[in-house]
Amino acid sequence: MFSDIDGVKVHYLDTGGVNPVLLLLHGWGCRGGTYQEIIGSLSSRFRIIAPDLPGFGDSPEPSEAWGVGDYAALIKAFCEKLNLHNITFFGHSLGCRIIIKLLADGRAESSVPQGKVVLTGAAGIKSRKSLPRKIKTCVFKTGKLFLKPFPRLFLKLQNRSGSADYRAASPMMRSCLVKIVNEDLTPLLPGVDREVLLIWGENDDQTPLSDGLLMERKMPNAGLAVIKNAGHYAFFDQPEQFGRILDSYLGDKTL
Repeated sequence: MFSDIDGVKVHYLDTGGVNPVLLLLHGWGCRGGTYQEIIGSLSSRFRIIAPDLPGFGDSPEPSEAWGVGDYAALIKAFCEKLNLHNITFFGHSLGCRIIIKLLADGRAESSVPQGKVVLTGAAGIKSRKSLPRKIKTCVFKTGKLFLKPFPRLFLKLQNRSGSADYRAASPMMRSCLVKIVNEDLTPLLPGVDREVLLIWGENDDQTPLSDGLLMERKMPNAGLAVIKNAGHYAFFDQPEQFGRILDSYLGDKTL
């Protein structure tokens, strides 16, 4: 189904019971339906709302480059439009950035009552660049100055320099990605004072375990669970262990 949020068309899944609500925010390159196993396992206990963030799934791209704050404002308005209360947040990767922004800067205070939070493979900490990465960035910036008048050559440079997510994205979503990854949410972490469960794959190569350890230290009421032999998609890599952790935290049978 779709909802119009201040002129932005948002597709979302709405399944399960009436209350409480679990709001599932997906990662970059995914959509709400990517998490069907989690949705299926929790739908007997929660009413699960899983939107496709603008630019993903069946939700159209934003009309301009959005940052984390824009997505957070959209989700706040989305919750108000659907009259959602008693919300438990579940976020993965990009979804975690949005949840952190929502909870730390007061955007959620008027519309989202206190509830539990699960963040897995959470993005939001800006990584320090290695020397090879710094050199690659310098080469890109230098090439950008000389090649911008030549669109085809500039596009080739962009494609060679960007990450897999960047290369796969449309021009608009590339602009969004650059804006999003360049915002460091570390200063906001102490402001996330809700009870937070961080779930991390020990072999996560996109958001390293060191990010999870930092988030646990910075958030006042956070606990970290590390899953062995799992990467950025720990719920796919080790679904049974992931489910047991959720079971313990949410207090009911899950996966």
